[in-house]
Amino acid sequence: MIQIRPACREDVARIASLIMLGAATQTRTLAQIEEEARHPAYLAAFDEVEASPYNTLFVAELDGEVVGTLQVTLIPGLAYRGRKRAKLESVHVHPDLRGRRIGEAMVAHAVAFARKKGAGQVELTSNKSREAAHRFYRRLGFDQGHEGFKLVL
Repeated sequence: MIQIRPACREDVARIASLIMLGAATQTRTLAQIEEEARHPAYLAAFDEVEASPYNTLFVAELDGEVVGTLQVTLIPGLAYRGRKRAKLESVHVHPDLRGRRIGEAMVAHAVAFARKKGAGQVELTSNKSREAAHRFYRRLGFDQGHEGFKLVL
């Protein structure tokens, strides 16, 4: 049974590991990932996310182990009569557990959370190389009607 809950500080290293394991260009060993996941910058980032009233970081647990993560950011705006948007970020399930509907449960939880917070739209971006993820999001009802752009600073 999957349990989805807000993340806590003790989850940070596992969350960072899941994100790195799920990266499209991941080339590190498991030991390197685990070492990197203990970097203090991840705790600092978690503290900033947790302090924000617009951000919530969730984890999915299976048998008491964190196996998935995602972040929901609420974005107020003026477009469409002030429709609030929710952006899903860093949606990751442990690679060994994909296909077990964990991601589906996480996204459903995030959509319900966004709706409860007053969002009228949920959006996300996905790396162009992640074709299986694109099929997954389309299956869940997401429309690929926009092109996304990023500028790394």
